[in-house]
Amino acid sequence: MGFRVCIFLLLLGCLVLVPKTTMARDMKSASIVIQGDSRIAETDENFVCATLDWWPHDKCNYDNCPWGYSSVINMDLSRPLLAKAIQAFKPLRIRIGGSLQDQVIYDVGNLQTPCHPFRKMSSGLFGFSKGCLHMKRWDELHSFLTKSGAVVTFGLNALHGRHKLRGNAWGGAWNHVNTQDFINYTVSKGYTIDSWEFGNELSGTGVGASVSAELYGKDLIVLRDIIDKMYKDSRLIKPLLVAPGGFYEQEWYTKLLEISGPDVVDVVTHHIYNLGSGNDPQLVKKILDPSYLSRVSETFKNVNKTIQEHGPWASPWVGESGGAYNSGGRHVSDTFIDSFWYLDQLGMSSKHNTKVYCRQTLVGGFYGLLEKGTFVPNPDYYSALLWHRLMGGVLTVQTDGPPQLRVYAHCSKGRAGVTLLLINLSNQSDFTVSVSNGVNVALNVESKPKKKSLLDTLKKPFSWIGNKASDGYLNREEYHLTPENGELRSKTMVLNGKPLKPTETGDIPSLEPVIRGVNSPVCVSSLSMSFIVLPSFDASACS
Repeated sequence: MGFRVCIFLLLLGCLVLVPKTTMARDMKSASIVIQGDSRIAETDENFVCATLDWWPHDKCNYDNCPWGYSSVINMDLSRPLLAKAIQAFKPLRIRIGGSLQDQVIYDVGNLQTPCHPFRKMSSGLFGFSKGCLHMKRWDELHSFLTKSGAVVTFGLNALHGRHKLRGNAWGGAWNHVNTQDFINYTVSKGYTIDSWEFGNELSGTGVGASVSAELYGKDLIVLRDIIDKMYKDSRLIKPLLVAPGGFYEQEWYTKLLEISGPDVVDVVTHHIYNLGSGNDPQLVKKILDPSYLSRVSETFKNVNKTIQEHGPWASPWVGESGGAYNSGGRHVSDTFIDSFWYLDQLGMSSKHNTKVYCRQTLVGGFYGLLEKGTFVPNPDYYSALLWHRLMGGVLTVQTDGPPQLRVYAHCSKGRAGVTLLLINLSNQSDFTVSVSNGVNVALNVESKPKKKSLLDTLKKPFSWIGNKASDGYLNREEYHLTPENGELRSKTMVLNGKPLKPTETGDIPSLEPVIRGVNSPVCVSSLSMSFIVLPSFDASACS
């Protein structure tokens, strides 16, 4: 068991589970007010997304080669646990793409270039030669994804035909013939694609290579025309056009939308690696620093603002985000502590109208949701799965708690009521939380006539219960996430005291909540995360 010591706070009606290696030093109270009369943002049904990358086994960073055989081209698709991990989401959005995306050619049509695998080449982009996707492999991959119920976003090569100019800049005309042949093949086979994404990290100054917004915008018009024509007489639903899959630079993104014009791009994607390099010794410190985590909120805000002002026909997505770049942080990105960053990212981005958030990666590097080779879930997999199952439309939430207590509130997904995500970054304090819809609660401490004790707070009528208590909604569900044995860098996540591991039959474990009385205070222990499902919360926006 991940927890050996239990402190019963009978006075508060609160059960706090304290890791045996991390005794919390104090108990603090906090109030949360949820504005349930309107939603401030909506996420896509498949908001949670994971990527499959192209990196070969000899992709290395910092004297580590953490990719193994986890790429689009060589991953073993026959492993049952891989399929079951995807199927558990019912469905999971998967984005196929990454750094080598713009060096992939497709073995279809009148291909003039030999179809070779990626090979190390010092003069090549990112140190690799061009690579090739055989149609037999595409058949296998699409069949696997279809059987797993995945929603597929496929990243296309936006550099084909271009040539390097100077620095990172590339110029010349995009050769769309190979891409057109590949899309034509996909349509002719009846393969369902949710969206086609054009290019990877070519925006602004680029990463390895860059393309001007003028060229990029004109190419998007060409690609839009190709997609429209290819799907015109097909029974398949026409996919969305997604771009540019790069790092946000306001001037470049604005010009891209202006050049491409209305109704060309359906989705504007940007990438986030706000923790820095994978070998940064400060990774853990950054993850547990609320002020550091909050810095990136400006990026989410600015991306949404740029789209609203210059391309309101499009929606913002995070097309790729792994926290730490260059394959992630060893013994960090694949452990429990990374979920503080990951869940906070999901909460923060959703507040700024982000419709989809793609995690780098499903498998591969240190930031994979699944361990390479075995496909055993890492802790962030379970965080992603719980979010996907529980969190719907976004609500405004306020708290008088300290910065270490991160709070997000959403309509419960697929059901009535509200779900809270509480992230406790403090290594010293557990929190007892009272929740209301604001009818009788004021969080402005300065305006209070007198300081209220914790007992006064708990005695306050829970106005959010409303008239629904008589309907039998007297309980709530709680999902408390902690590390095994209290070790923040544990590879095993614990849910309500039970370690999460594949079952003896090789299935994803069920994620069962603890049931608590709706009038009891909500408790979240130090260095833990909790989803709290309030089925009787009086929120008209969630009816």
